[in-house]
Amino acid sequence: MGGAVVVCLVLLALLAPVIAPWDPNRPDIKKILDAPSNAHPLGTDQLGRDVLSRMLYGARVSLAVGFVSVGIASLIGVVLGSLAGYNGGLVDGATMRLVDLMLVFPRFFLLLAVLAFLRPSIWTIMAVIGLTGWMGVARLVRAEFLALKEREFVIWSQAVGASGFRIVWRHILPNAMAPVLVAMTLGIPAAILTESGLSFLGLGVQPPHATWGNILNEGKDAIEIGWWLSLYPGLAILVTVLSYNLLGEGIRDALDPRLRQNAARFVSRAR
Repeated sequence: MGGAVVVCLVLLALLAPVIAPWDPNRPDIKKILDAPSNAHPLGTDQLGRDVLSRMLYGARVSLAVGFVSVGIASLIGVVLGSLAGYNGGLVDGATMRLVDLMLVFPRFFLLLAVLAFLRPSIWTIMAVIGLTGWMGVARLVRAEFLALKEREFVIWSQAVGASGFRIVWRHILPNAMAPVLVAMTLGIPAAILTESGLSFLGLGVQPPHATWGNILNEGKDAIEIGWWLSLYPGLAILVTVLSYNLLGEGIRDALDPRLRQNAARFVSRAR
């Protein structure tokens, strides 16, 4: 179910220029804060812009921020986690102390502090979220490497003279990617929520670019007469986050053999 909704959201975002009924940045002073109607199914905002069109284009920004920022965080986490888990010793200790240092600071307030000195833009948001969200992936990869490097196929590879790079790249890393894929799937909605929160505070992607967060920000000033400006972006964020969480849980269940074994035992006992 979650995967189907995610696919639909991605398709809507990709096809936004084709299916959006209006120009998302085109104002119309004659239709300011019009309620949902046949011409504007989700109503209009304070400048008379079509909310449905802005929601579709906002999906492109929100999903792009999720994918790119999680990609950056996962790349950093995989590299540092691999180095720490495979080498151990001083490298492991230094990497884990860096992780602990990053985890000391509340992430959202760290983002606010960084963005206070940078010009807010979609690329800045992607980079900052990615650079402050790699710690969980690094810890997952390190734990997997610590377990896998003691396995027989790794010891055999070392015995036949395989290089450390080959052992990591060809043997350990592919077997350690299952929890990383789950973490990436669950990290996308967290990044979308973070971007929406920053945009709601006015520190995210700046107008006239539409995101679900800044549509919510615009809606808070007219919530009594323009309830649709808060309802529909909020529902979009809710459905997106829930769908990605369901997708991540499904991927975890499919990739973790221990969960499948426990489920099989439960079914057999129920019978």
